Amino acid sequence: MSKGADDLSQNTSENPVTILKDSWSIRPCSVYKDEYDDCTSIKARFHQYFIYGESVDCSQWKKDYDNCERYVNSNGNDLSSGEAVVRSEAERRQKRMDAYYGNNTWKKRDNPPEDWSKPLPEWLTKKNENTFLELKQMELDGRKPVEEINKSYCAIM
Repeated sequence: MSKGADDLSQNTSENPVTILKDSWSIRPCSVYKDEYDDCTSIKARFHQYFIYGESVDCSQWKKDYDNCERYVNSNGNDLSSGEAVVRSEAERRQKRMDAYYGNNTWKKRDNPPEDWSKPLPEWLTKKNENTFLELKQMELDGRKPVEEINKSYCAIM
């Protein structure tokens, strides 16, 4: 065996590869760049001003992009950059879920209502008569054979 092969086998046995926890939450780096570009575009700035009365801080998308690039280019060895992106994704997810957790208007339920599968009211059944929706439902239920459409969508110009 050559000396290079010995060094490689020693390195892999001595230095186990550390896998970043929740690395699945890191998006492709191009997504962070696209989000940053979209956030800083004139259209987005106009929308932000209309909705919030001021521009939104887009710097976190840029930081995430830079950290993602560092993490990916290091083949997962730059754990601090990877952890920063994972932490940012967790904060973003938590911020998005705050409205859900803070909602006290609707009662959250554990099970569907008991009568969730009851038949539709008569007026709605009558309204759906002879519609495409009813036709497809009848085909799914087996009450009507499936129509095979023999159309050609090829156009030669």
